[in-house]
Amino acid sequence: MGYPTGFIDFERIEPPKREITERIKDYQEIYGTLNQHDGMIQAGRCMDCGTPFCMHTCPIHNDMPDINNLVCQGEFQKAYELLSQSSSFPEITGRICPALCEEGCTLGLHHKSVGIKSIERLLSEYAFDSGLVLSHAKVKPTGFKVAIIGSGPAGLACAQLLKRHGHEVVVIEKMDKIGGLLRYGIPDFKLPKGILDRRISQLKLEGIRFLTSTLVGNSLETENGVHSDATTLITPDTLTAEYHAIVLAPGSEIPRDLNIPGRSLSGVHFALDFLIAQNRENNGNGQNPIKVTGKDVVVIGGGETASDCIGTAIRNGASKVIQLDYHEELPEEVPVTKYWPYYRKIKRTSTSHEEGCERLFATNTTAFLGKERLEGVRTEQVVWGEGRHFDAITGTKRELHADIALIAMGYAHPSERLINAFGLSLNAKGNMLSSEGLNDKYVTSNPKVFVAGDGRRGQSLVVHAIEEGRQCAQQVHHFLMTDVFLLSEKNMPSSIKFFGR
Repeated sequence: MGYPTGFIDFERIEPPKREITERIKDYQEIYGTLNQHDGMIQAGRCMDCGTPFCMHTCPIHNDMPDINNLVCQGEFQKAYELLSQSSSFPEITGRICPALCEEGCTLGLHHKSVGIKSIERLLSEYAFDSGLVLSHAKVKPTGFKVAIIGSGPAGLACAQLLKRHGHEVVVIEKMDKIGGLLRYGIPDFKLPKGILDRRISQLKLEGIRFLTSTLVGNSLETENGVHSDATTLITPDTLTAEYHAIVLAPGSEIPRDLNIPGRSLSGVHFALDFLIAQNRENNGNGQNPIKVTGKDVVVIGGGETASDCIGTAIRNGASKVIQLDYHEELPEEVPVTKYWPYYRKIKRTSTSHEEGCERLFATNTTAFLGKERLEGVRTEQVVWGEGRHFDAITGTKRELHADIALIAMGYAHPSERLINAFGLSLNAKGNMLSSEGLNDKYVTSNPKVFVAGDGRRGQSLVVHAIEEGRQCAQQVHHFLMTDVFLLSEKNMPSSIKFFGR
């Protein structure tokens, strides 16, 4: 322990945060980075637990006790090097992760938990500023080629590790820039795109090749709600012939729709239509066609995407924003041991909620109202029973004025066109089906094709996608260096040239 009584002597230090009246005028980042002095104090509150539940609840299992120990001693370089062994992109998770690790912090049982997320961000910024984030030492090339479809957190994390194992890696993305939902789904006030570009530049230096505006499939058509900038098509047969392994990491991109009366009215949009267009506008690529200035906006959904729509609508000058969430309102506090060390089921208020939003809970949207354009929504209160069943409460129907409605109800499953193109199976929820074995859970019925990320497990957190990408990379590497390596030279693709295992 750096500070044996740090958890007694010091209070939690929150990162700097811009005032509401200032930040709603632009898309600049809301939170800042702790200075090194405050970071050392924050890390010094760690109790170096005998059983560090923070490591258990973190999907990528960062060794926070040892990292904190190094930070509070001022050993920032060593701390970053240790962090980067398990975390592919700490500059990203240090900004947008809900900090599952902090929920498992033992100090949180009786006091405020250690600010692990702020320490992770501090270390990543220190590393970039100090020139520590360099391409890894060159490893002997294996001669194997891997194609990764999708450049979100799962695809990028998978590519990073496979390249460091010595494989030739290409990442294929249907949008015009790399990043997937990191670039086009998350607003700049949470994740500035310069942060993402900085990392992509580093991945290019490591030798990863990126193909943009390129769709994998049998045609350039996509499903309703799926965005694509593709002008080039690559067929699965071409990839299968040219690469020794293929990883599908498309994310869970088909949005859940709300098929109620009035759905076809002008003014009703999927959340990503609004968010992607705004991210494009913020980065100098056209204007957002969904205009909310001076309008009443209704956001339907209770998750992070809904919160992002709220913050974006407020910055674009909406006169009023109402969030409709059909879940019941949760308490803001629960007994600490009820969920510990796991994520608590409580009412959480995001930075976007703070900026001015009316939140209606246990409210189901039953119709969009209007003739040609949206004029309002009809709702009713509901009561939840067991499981996922709810009933309408008699006499609670209500009509709310709305000029724009944004459907932010999450994402159902990945692109079926992509899965069908590879002849793969889907599970009952429409996600990519893979093996259920612990040691091969990312491989499909086709031994050359692997799947990872939200498209496999269902929509989830960025940190879970990174975990999936890293674990999938290890399985692909094992497949290449055992199953494929042991093939007879007679059956081996002519492009393979081995330089040792």
